[in-house]
Amino acid sequence: SSGINAECPLRPGIATGSEVTPFPGIEIDEETIVSSTGALSLQKIPKSLTLIGAGVIGVELGSVWQRLGAKVTAVEFLNNIGGVGIDLEIAKSLQRSLTKQGMKFKLGTKVHTAERTPEGIKVVAENIKKGKTEELVSDVLLVCIGRRPFTSGLGLDNIGVTVDARGKIPVNERFQTNIPNVYAIGDVIDGPMLAHKAEDEGIICVEGIVGGVPHINYDCVPSVIYTHPEVAWVGKSEEQVKEAGIPYKVGSFPMAANSRSKTNQDTDGLVKVISHKETDRLLGVHIVSSVAGELINEAALALEYGASSEDVARVCHAHPTVSEALKEACVAAYAGKPINF
Repeated sequence: SSGINAECPLRPGIATGSEVTPFPGIEIDEETIVSSTGALSLQKIPKSLTLIGAGVIGVELGSVWQRLGAKVTAVEFLNNIGGVGIDLEIAKSLQRSLTKQGMKFKLGTKVHTAERTPEGIKVVAENIKKGKTEELVSDVLLVCIGRRPFTSGLGLDNIGVTVDARGKIPVNERFQTNIPNVYAIGDVIDGPMLAHKAEDEGIICVEGIVGGVPHINYDCVPSVIYTHPEVAWVGKSEEQVKEAGIPYKVGSFPMAANSRSKTNQDTDGLVKVISHKETDRLLGVHIVSSVAGELINEAALALEYGASSEDVARVCHAHPTVSEALKEACVAAYAGKPINF
């Protein structure tokens, strides 16, 4: 049985989330070769840990075990950490912070194989640009190359629900699949795999079913990397704005100049604001800070209401707070320089 009845008046919805993307040829046992699931329940702190992937999951879990005492090396195919879509200036700032803490990164590097040996888990990797191959041996290997929609084995083909080549379910603006009374939200449809995005889609989907007009602005869905410092962003990166040919200006402010951050002795990071060069409308906000995940919500609200950088800059922010860094970056974007730096 598929568990889904296409004739059901209750409007079935598919919200089965995602699962770990496997690495071809590497078998996960959740003991010495682990996924993100196994990395949360290791029986002891490994002396050394190798990561395949330095995206969001890799740097989050890698930094946790590094702070607990493991020697962590991340091997990443891309030339930046933090995954696809992160602003590259922000990625470099995060990498500097994590490197200071002891993490090592091998970027632009392709993993060929991983095998169990008497010495530990041996990974064979190649620097793509130099063509140089090296071996990394560690107690534990964490495979974290991403997640994929959990849509296989649900019996969707039994009722004719379309699934694309990536395992995602195409939907319209009301989250209807190609079977009109079957809906889908969250990780199984297009867009970032984020719990808060899925929650909003669930609410909006039900509102549409009962007669409302569904609306969600995906440019205003914030992303957070839970390292220390945290990284958070909403809207477009500088690279995306450039690629789209949008005229823009940038304002930034370092946490080292923020009074609250200095008082807390937690000064790694910055706030970077991107606004339209002609209209000053905010296009993207990117933050590296110990409280970036909290601060980004003010920026998301500003983008949702179409605020300009001057709008945020002219809002009185309490002193001393980390949020003043966002105000200062907005001042820099619209006026050319911040007040207190």
